[in-house]
Amino acid sequence: MGSDFLDAHNRHWQDAEKLFQIERWANADHLYGVAAECGLKRLMCVFGMPFDPNKDIPQDRKDRQHANKIWARYESYRTGHNSGARYSLPATNPFLNWDISQRYADQSQFDQNHVQPHRDGAEEVRHLIHRAKLDGLI
Repeated sequence: MGSDFLDAHNRHWQDAEKLFQIERWANADHLYGVAAECGLKRLMCVFGMPFDPNKDIPQDRKDRQHANKIWARYESYRTGHNSGARYSLPATNPFLNWDISQRYADQSQFDQNHVQPHRDGAEEVRHLIHRAKLDGLI
């Protein structure tokens, strides 16, 4: 199966929102991070991220990161693109305390206060995706 970062972004966001509403904090948190990562990678493709379609992965190993690290990588592509000026992220990465390995953590370690900044960060990415659609970039 080929990568579809936009579809993955939307799917993970929708599922995260459903889980958030029923207070399934741990899985909502995980999916907000994955949604943000997928949305940013879709925009990174627009802004020139080299992608190997044969291997179905970004060419640069540094671009094969998750939400906590891809935030900074996104900025390097955005700032180097003519259309990137309107697509900036907040300077503070809300996913600094998020890690893909937390999918193994005990769910008692998650609550709304922990998840809310990750939801907000994923929502920021959703706004950028929406703008990119309106601008015809995706």
